[in-house]
Amino acid sequence: MELKALRISDKKIEILNNMNIFQAEDLLTYYPFRYEVSEFIPRKDWQKDMKISMEAMIITHAKVIRFRGKQSITRFKVVFEEEEFDVSIFNRPWVSAFEVGKTISIFGKYEGGSRITAMTYNFKPLKEQLGIFPVYNIREGITQKDIIKYIEKAWNVLQDQVEDFLPKDILEKYRLIPKKQALYFIHHPGKSEALRQSLRHLKYEEFFKFQLAMQAIKSQEKEVVKGCEKHFDVEDVMELKNSLTFSLTDDQEKVIEEILEDLASEKVMYRMVQGDVGCGKTLVAAFGLYACVLSHKQAAFLAPTEILAKQHYKNLLETFKDVDVQIDVLYSSLKPADKKAVLQRLKNNETDILVGTHALFQDDVDFHDLGMVVADEQHRFGVSQRRKMLEKGDKVDFLFMSATPIPRTLAISLYGDMDVSTIQHLPKGRMPITTKLVKSRSMGPILEEVLEKIDEGNQCYVVCPAIEKNEDYDIKNVNDIYDGMKKTIGRMYSIGLLHGKMNTQEKDAVMQDFVDGKIQILISTTVIEVGVDVKNANIMVIYDANRFGLSQIHQLRGRVGRGQKPGYCYLLSNTSDPDTMKRLKICEKTSDGFEIAREDLKLRGPGDILGTRQSGVPGFILGDVIQDANILEVARDDAAYVLKHMEEDRYTSLKSYINDTLSSGTYLD
Repeated sequence: MELKALRISDKKIEILNNMNIFQAEDLLTYYPFRYEVSEFIPRKDWQKDMKISMEAMIITHAKVIRFRGKQSITRFKVVFEEEEFDVSIFNRPWVSAFEVGKTISIFGKYEGGSRITAMTYNFKPLKEQLGIFPVYNIREGITQKDIIKYIEKAWNVLQDQVEDFLPKDILEKYRLIPKKQALYFIHHPGKSEALRQSLRHLKYEEFFKFQLAMQAIKSQEKEVVKGCEKHFDVEDVMELKNSLTFSLTDDQEKVIEEILEDLASEKVMYRMVQGDVGCGKTLVAAFGLYACVLSHKQAAFLAPTEILAKQHYKNLLETFKDVDVQIDVLYSSLKPADKKAVLQRLKNNETDILVGTHALFQDDVDFHDLGMVVADEQHRFGVSQRRKMLEKGDKVDFLFMSATPIPRTLAISLYGDMDVSTIQHLPKGRMPITTKLVKSRSMGPILEEVLEKIDEGNQCYVVCPAIEKNEDYDIKNVNDIYDGMKKTIGRMYSIGLLHGKMNTQEKDAVMQDFVDGKIQILISTTVIEVGVDVKNANIMVIYDANRFGLSQIHQLRGRVGRGQKPGYCYLLSNTSDPDTMKRLKICEKTSDGFEIAREDLKLRGPGDILGTRQSGVPGFILGDVIQDANILEVARDDAAYVLKHMEEDRYTSLKSYINDTLSSGTYLD
C-alpha cells in the first residue's frame, strides 16, 4: 500500500523514502532502536543520579534565572510523599505554566538531598505514563510523534493482513506468539514480558528466513553438479612442499588434508577456508589446484580485481615452478590477440589453471574439462556468477576463501551448509605490525616519524575514505591529500594516486610503479584493501579511521609488514565520540583478526562484515549474531529440516519465498 493512502504529505513521504520507508508495510517493520522505560521507584529506594518519576504538587511560585544569552533555569518547590523537593528545569522559562497547587508529573534525575533536575514534565496522571515506550531513529523533518502516528495509521489499515510466515509446527514447538501480536507488541510493548515474547518471534523469524534463503541457494548450486571423486596420489600432491622455502604450519597441513579428502570423495566439495590476513590461504588452495591437475582436470582461480588476478598468477607460477603445470591469466583489459590465444589454449586443454577476474564468467570462456573453482574473497562474487562457473564443467568442486575470520560455529551457521576450514595461526616469520591511534585529522603529529621511515627505504600507503570533496560530509579525500602532499613534500618524495574512478590501465600502471619502488608514497582509497602484496610497503596512514569498520582497518593494515621489515599503521581520527575511540583502540591493542572480527560483528552485524547480505536474502534488523547465537543455531537446523521436507503440505506457504529468493538472490559487491 502506498504511503499516500495513509494521508501523509508529499514532503514527509520524501523524508520517509530517505529512511527506506516506501510502502505502508515498511512502517510496520520500522522497529524502535531502543525503549524508554518509565517506572515508579518509591522514595525510600532513590539513590543519587538515579532516574526517577514522580507525581507531585507545586507549592511555591516558579522563578526564572537567566544566564548566557537565551539559556535559563526555572525553579520551584513541590511536595511528594509529605517531603519537599527543589525542582530545576533548564530552558523552560514560562512561569505561568507552574501554578501553585497544580499537580505535575516529573521525569528527571535525583541529585541527592532534596534536589531534582527535571528532564521532562507534563500535567497528565503519572499512572498513564508508566511502562515501556519505543524510541525510533528519525531524520530532520520527522519527529518521534510523526513516526508513532504513521505506524499507528499503517497498523490500523494493515493489521488484518498480517499472516504468520513461520509454519504452525514451529510456532507450537517454541511457543511463539503469532506474528500479528509480535508486530503489535514491538511498537506497543506496555510490559517487558510482551516485548520479550515479541522479540523471540521476530528474531527467530529473521534468522529462519536467512537460513532458508542461504541453504536454498547452496542446495541449488550443489544441484548443478553431482559429486565425483578425483583420482590422484596424495604423496605426489605433497611433493609441492619441496618447492617451498618454508615449512607449512599445522593449520595449513590440516586444511590441505580436508581439501584433498573432499576432492577424492564422491560428494561435491563446497568448502570455505577462512583465516587471518597473511595466514597462507592461497598456498593451501594451490595444493588443491595441483591435486585437480594431477587428476587430469582443469581449474579456475577467481580474483575480484585485475591487480589481484595478476598477483595470484605470479604467485602460482612461483609455487608451481618445479612441476609441470600450465597457468594462464585472463582479465578484461587483456589485448584481444592475447585473450584469443588464452581462450584457445584453454579449450585445447593446454591450460591447467586459469586465473582471472569476472572475465571468466563470459560465455566465450570454454574449458576443456573444468574440475575445480577457487574463489578469493568469495563474497565479491554473486550467486548467479558462481553458478555460471559451475555450469562450465562437469562435477565441479568449489573452494571459497575469506580473510574475515569468525568463530567456526558462527561461520557454519551464517554460511548455511558450507564446510568451514579455519587457519588459526600465522606462519612463522610474519613481521609484527605496530598500530598507533593518533588523535588528529592531519599527518602533522606523525609526519616526521613517517618520513624518517621512508628515508630508511620503506614505502608508505596513505588511505582516505573518499575520492573527492563532498559538501555533505567532512571527510578526507585522496585528491586533496595528494595535491597537498605534492605541494609540501613533492620535491623530495615521489607520490602516486590510486582510486576506483581510474581506468584499469591507469590503476595497473600506478600499482606497478609502486611495486617497482618508483613511487614512495601511494595516496589511495580502499582499492588496496584486499590482497595487494608489496614487500617493501611497511607504513600505512589511515585518514578518518573512524569512518572504517574494524575488519576493514585490519584488512588494510594487512598490506604492510609483508616483507623482511616490521609494519607500522597510524590511525588518524579526531572524533570526540568515546564509543568510536574505544572501538579504534581495539585495533591498536590487538592484531588478532579473529578477535577483531568478533568485535566488529558485535558492533556492525554480519551483513557488512561477511558479505552475506543479499538482495532476496534478508539482513538482520533485530537479531544479533553474537548475543542471539543460540537462536541462529536453532534456526539453521530448522531450516535444514524444512528444506528436506518441503513437499509436505504444512510447508507449502514457504515455497514462494524460496522460489523468489532463488530467482533474485545475488550477492552485493
